[in-house]
Amino acid sequence: QMQLEESGGGSVQAGGSRTLSCAAPGYMYSSTCVAWFRQRPGKEREGVATIYTDGDTLYADSVKGRFTISPDNAKNTVYLRMNSLKPEDTAMYYCAASSYGGDCLSDWQHNYWGQGTQVTVSS
Repeated sequence: QMQLEESGGGSVQAGGSRTLSCAAPGYMYSSTCVAWFRQRPGKEREGVATIYTDGDTLYADSVKGRFTISPDNAKNTVYLRMNSLKPEDTAMYYCAASSYGGDCLSDWQHNYWGQGTQVTVSS
C-alpha cells in the first residue's frame, strides 16, 4: 500500500509561483505513473500533469507551459512547479499514483491518492 502525502500548498498572488511536493515512497517500484490532479470549486476533478516511470510527461492544456512535473528519485518525491499562477488555478491539488498506467491524466487509472493540499491564487 503506497502512502502519498502532498505539501506546499498555500496562498499566492496571481503571477506568482508555487511548488507542490508529493512524497511517494517506493513509487518507482510500485507504480507506472504519478500524477497531479486538482479540484476547483464547483468543478470536477481534473488531471493536471503526470510523469511516467520512463520519464515521459503529459500536461493538461490549461497548464501547459506554466506547470512542470518532475521527480527526485533519491527522495521518492514528485514535484509540481507552478508558474504564472492565475486565480482559476485555485483548487485542492492531489497527488495520485497508478499501478496500471495508461492515460494517467484520468483519475480512474489511479489506485493511490493523497489527502490533498490547497492552493489559493488571489488577483
